[in-house]
This record gives sequence, C-alpha cells and structure tokens, in this order.
Amino acid sequence: MQEPSLPPLPPLHALRSFHAAAHFGRFREAAAALGLTESAISHQVRKLEEYLGTKLFERRGNAVKLTLAGQTYFAEIDPAFAAIRKATEGLSGPCCRVSLTLPSSLVTMWLIPRLVDLEQALPEVYLQLSPSNRIVDMRREQIDLALRHGKGDWPGIVATHLFDEQTFPVCKPGFVPEGADPEEALKSVRLLVNAAHREEWCEWAQARGITPPSLDNALALDGTEQIVEAAAGGVGLGIGRRPMIDRLVEDGRVVAPFGTADESGYAYYLAWREDAELSVPARQVARWLMRIVKGEAAAAALFPEAPISALSA
Repeated sequence: MQEPSLPPLPPLHALRSFHAAAHFGRFREAAAALGLTESAISHQVRKLEEYLGTKLFERRGNAVKLTLAGQTYFAEIDPAFAAIRKATEGLSGPCCRVSLTLPSSLVTMWLIPRLVDLEQALPEVYLQLSPSNRIVDMRREQIDLALRHGKGDWPGIVATHLFDEQTFPVCKPGFVPEGADPEEALKSVRLLVNAAHREEWCEWAQARGITPPSLDNALALDGTEQIVEAAAGGVGLGIGRRPMIDRLVEDGRVVAPFGTADESGYAYYLAWREDAELSVPARQVARWLMRIVKGEAAAAALFPEAPISALSA
C-alpha cells in the first residue's frame, strides 16, 4: 500500500529567510526582522539555492543583490506570503481591521489627538497604523488606506484631496519681536533646520521675495516633531507645517510671527489602490477622515454608502 504524500515544497525556514532578505535588500535587516543572526540568514539562503539549483543573490562583501532568477522567484512567491499573512490576520485579528499608512509626523501631531473621535464613531473598527515616511507599496504590504503627501499623482492609486500644506516660521511667544521685519529677523535669531527638508527655509524666503537666510549656524534636527518641540521650547525659529502645527498654534505654545498664509505647493491626499475594492470598514474610515477635514457633505458625496455609524452585521 502506497504511503500518502504531499507535493514537495522547498525548506520553509529557508524560503522565509530568502523572502525577508529579498524584501529588505540586506541580510542584516532580514535577520533583525526574523530574530535570527545574519549568518543564519546566509545559511538558509544558501540552503534554498542548493535546493533550487540556482543562485538567488550576488554577494559583494556585505552587500547582496538579487540575481535575475532571484528577482523572478521573489515576484512569484511574494503574493503567496501576502495571502498567507492576510488569511492569518483574518482568523487571528478583528474582522473589521483597517490598515492605514501615513507620515510619522502626521500620526503624532494630527491623527492621534483625534483617535478617540474615531473610536466613538466606529467602535467595531480596529485601525492598524503603519507610520512611514516612504511611499509604501500598498499592494505588497496589504495596506487599505494611505494619507500621502505630494501632488496626488501616483500610478495605480486613487487619490482625493484632503488639505493643502502650509509652511511658515514658528517660535516660542516673544522669541521674535512683534512686527519684526522677516529678512532682518532671520539674520538675528538661531534657525532650526529639518534635516530631511534642508531647502525649506530657502523655499519659504523665495516665496516671500526675500533673500534666503544663511544656515551656517542653524541647528539641524530630524523631523517635524523635533523642530516643533525645539521651537516651542525657545531653542530657535523653525518651519511649522499645517495641519500638524495647528494645535500648538491654537494652544499658544508657538506663534507664527510672519503669518500663516504661505502655501508649500504640496497637499495631503487620501489614497487607495485603483485595482482594489475597499471593504466596508475601510470605506467607513475613509469617510470619517473626509468628514473631519472637509465636512459631512463632502464625505457623503464620496462615500454615500458608508455612514459613520456602527457597522452593520
């Protein structure tokens, strides 16, 4: 009697290691994500290469690069990993999970203060936040919704305008004398520079028609949150970005000595995949986001069938 058997599969630990290494592009990051050592990842990848009879990575010192065979193999198995992850989440997590990616500064300074309102409006929805300052591949990472910063033109993405971004100098009350001339004031105070947007002072000055300030003695900080906290603490004069800065302006922690009317030319958009139909919970979260920014009429026009109320059974 013939013993029962299953179709052969490659070693699953080796397959997982290869997928992680291909996803991150480095063995070190793959090892950290899987809780293994870098040598263990290398060993598992080599084991898979031996099983398949082909090289998957070109090794160049500490760097690795997918071979053509590796690229093809990763493209074929990646959807399977995504499907396994989605099926697992469907069984182990809430049935009304909605994943949302957005810039980290928007999470900290704009969304988190509003989460209580979301929980009260949609108590059965579990919002899974995925903060990221990069453009996330929504298909590969199984993301339902995104709040993206830019011009609204991303291939394969539906993007609807939420709000324009405004950038303007902010500081602790009294740090810059009231009525001070902007060009002269920028020469006499310490400026705070966002290391990720070093050009923002030049752009703001040029939009105002004044000479861009020297940044020789400026203090460089990482991210909007650090800039805002330093400005509020009296460390210097920094560029604030609406809508993240709004609450601090309203609370009087910072002031805008030269006004708040300057447009950056960029905006924030609510986005989702063009080839994916949003679930009912995702549509309700999208409508909630539209409602708190643009009002109920605009939200209802875009998502008429997703009222902000308890989810139907």
